[in-house]
Amino acid sequence: MLRIATVNVNGVRAAFRKGMSDWLAGSGADIVTLQEVRAQNDIALGVLEPTGFHSYSADAEAKGRAGVAVMSRAPAKELRVGNGDDYFDRSGRWLEADYELADGSLLTVVSVYVHSGEAGTPKQDDKYRFFDQMVRRLPELQQHADHALITGDLNVGHTELDIKNWKANQKKAGFLPEERAYFDRFFGELGWVDVHRKLSGEVPGPYTWWSMRGKAFDNDAGWRIDYHAATPGLAELARGARVDRAASWGERWSDHAPLVIDYDLPDLA
Repeated sequence: MLRIATVNVNGVRAAFRKGMSDWLAGSGADIVTLQEVRAQNDIALGVLEPTGFHSYSADAEAKGRAGVAVMSRAPAKELRVGNGDDYFDRSGRWLEADYELADGSLLTVVSVYVHSGEAGTPKQDDKYRFFDQMVRRLPELQQHADHALITGDLNVGHTELDIKNWKANQKKAGFLPEERAYFDRFFGELGWVDVHRKLSGEVPGPYTWWSMRGKAFDNDAGWRIDYHAATPGLAELARGARVDRAASWGERWSDHAPLVIDYDLPDLA
């Protein structure tokens, strides 16, 4: 099995100070993708490389914002920063890593951090532009690799099952009809598969993000906004998913929890 995990760390330095390294050591993951790293590349790699993983970072021009990374037990064959729209090249939101598997096939894993957005503002315009570029890039990835996987914080709850209090959030970024329509397209016309939903079935959640405020975590009033979106053949090889939710509010090292999925794939070469 190849184990792939994704998590928005809400600041990699803070996450490691709060205990992320313990989770990482016990995760059994072969590949881990990170979002909202919030550190320039040299600083991020200074935190990640001592773990023993091969680590790659794509920072944002705006210091302390966004940032994505990929960590793996074996080195990547090739890396690409950005999703094909120059506007996002220095936004720290898209990093592709190609891996050769033991059977000679190619696996592309992408760490993605989509804008949170804000309805009726330029932030939301950027979010839609990013999704428009995803519509163009996803078919290219299907052609590029034997298996392709989009992982990360996509900042949209696709259906009513994905947000505990969906009725109160229908006019807010993250659950707008226009946003959800893109996901209908990703998981419909474009043929990609929401692996976590496929494995979990039509049940509430399982959620991956809870506000740090109030009793959201204790009441499991969360959002499922972290995804593994896979090409169909790869999705068929998924064997199990879990959300590594902290045992208590005080033990959290991020406002997100890692989403971990096992795939019946050969080892990294």
